Amino acid sequence: MNRRTIRTGVVGCGAISDIYLTNMIQRFDNLEVVACCAKHLERAQAKAQKYGIRACTYAEMLEDDSIEMVVILTPAPTHYELIRAALLRGKHVYTEKTMTVDPAQARELVQLADARGLYLGSAPDTFLGAALQTARQAVDEGRIGRVTSFLVSANRDLDYFAGKYNFLLMPGGGICFDYGVYYLTALVSLLGPMQRTAAIVQNNRPIRENRDFGAPECGQRFNYDNESQVSAILQTESGVSGVFSLNGDSIRRDRAVFLLYGEAGILKLTCPDDFGGEVTLLPNVSAEQPQPAPVKLACGFDFDRDSRGVGPAEMAAAILEGRPNRASKEMAYHVLDTIQQIMASSDRQAFMEIHSTCVRPEPMVPGML
Repeated sequence: MNRRTIRTGVVGCGAISDIYLTNMIQRFDNLEVVACCAKHLERAQAKAQKYGIRACTYAEMLEDDSIEMVVILTPAPTHYELIRAALLRGKHVYTEKTMTVDPAQARELVQLADARGLYLGSAPDTFLGAALQTARQAVDEGRIGRVTSFLVSANRDLDYFAGKYNFLLMPGGGICFDYGVYYLTALVSLLGPMQRTAAIVQNNRPIRENRDFGAPECGQRFNYDNESQVSAILQTESGVSGVFSLNGDSIRRDRAVFLLYGEAGILKLTCPDDFGGEVTLLPNVSAEQPQPAPVKLACGFDFDRDSRGVGPAEMAAAILEGRPNRASKEMAYHVLDTIQQIMASSDRQAFMEIHSTCVRPEPMVPGML
């Protein structure tokens, strides 16, 4: 193909749309953003005026044959119908996480995209950022030797977050579906697909108190029906096992531990909800040697700040080059399936096999976008 750009429409004009629209219009020259739509047309009109694009309905966007790709930024429960409609109209789709809230629906969409020869990608795309690509390089170069285990221990204050963001009250808004998906995607990008899991999943406070201080609703009680805690063991197809722990009942926000243990060292990673951040190597040492200082790894990769939109841009490059995209539908489906098996393991009080799989995505190349 000789074309340089993919004409793109954006679906959903909520808070996250600003960083997507800004980056897709200003940072990535392989995307030509031409239109946006929203459930409430006046929101689309406001964004369209701000970014110099056209406001329309979703039906009008789908009917526009010049629009080749849609980027969906709506809450997860809406994704299935929106993605399916776009694929049936012959458009490539990139969606915010998760692809759907139901793995069976996600599998159907994967099959539909394959049948029609279309690309389907899904956030999170933070694993394409500088920090996790630096970690990927360290793993691939053997800086910590053979990886023997991993540890994820992350927390959130759901009284604050779920009080502030209503989409967290919807299906797919729990601590694992909405937040754990970043860590699971990072783990798959670093170590490959998962094979089995055993887990305990709980909702410790179905009735919560809004802690969005300063908001009019602060102090009010609200119902919360999603998972607030996950304690899981995961094992990859390559045999690496580790602990995956999420606590949404914390009094503090986002104080995470993310470690890869290897025979030659330990890698300390940043929160995978971010694109940048420090990646630190703790080298191996014999008992006779003094303990060496941790080494902050130099980063030669792009996208070290909020780079939402790199997923659609990388997929546009893949479309133009005729290769697989990195934030692929197969990986998104596998991560969603892993989450579903974590839930099923807790319900059944048993180990669950994860039957889906995916290809570990290729590392990023500096300057490729």
